[in-house]
Amino acid sequence: MYLLSQTPSIADHYLSELRNIQVQQDRMRFRRNIERIGSILAYEISKSLSYKTEKVETPLGTAPSRKLLKPVVLSTVLRAGLPMHQGFLSVFDQADNAFIGAYRGHNLMDDEFEVEMDYITSPDLTGKTLILMDPMLATGKSMEKAYHALLRFGMPAQTHIAAVLASTDGVQYLQERIPQCRLWLGAIDEGLNEQYYIVPGLGDAGDLSFGEK
Repeated sequence: MYLLSQTPSIADHYLSELRNIQVQQDRMRFRRNIERIGSILAYEISKSLSYKTEKVETPLGTAPSRKLLKPVVLSTVLRAGLPMHQGFLSVFDQADNAFIGAYRGHNLMDDEFEVEMDYITSPDLTGKTLILMDPMLATGKSMEKAYHALLRFGMPAQTHIAAVLASTDGVQYLQERIPQCRLWLGAIDEGLNEQYYIVPGLGDAGDLSFGEK
């Protein structure tokens, strides 16, 4: 697991603004800060990927270079994930893209809820690098369901899961259920409230980005 907040950086400033109830009134700034953290996480993930060496022609000769060995597919959970997706796409600008519509459905019991999924589209994932992202990793259930739903499009060579903010429960859940996926996180908060929102968290990222449902 990689945790961005372990090392002080400008990402801490962006996350501080994301949490701030006053700054949150500016939806454009909220989306932009999600996008910025997405770009930073994308760059960190890029350091872990495999590359092939080749020579490229310049106006004055040839130069050694590296290019990604495996194609990248960026997968986003709608709608809250769209600004983060844009941040990743600014780094992996040639990536193919997958989109998933997932949301919290009816309660099964007092301490559980069903994850509903009504839309999914994806290119072939066979042998590719899959990066699955959502700004908030609360219980981890939506992310796990999205991952297994994507496998119908082929088995990726490797899968990375990225979130701006996660709960300790969500991290533990994914590490137990899909340990083959590496986690890349902006920060981790300790708690979940009765509605399964991260505490202290920042609220509903989808509503803050695009307006209340």
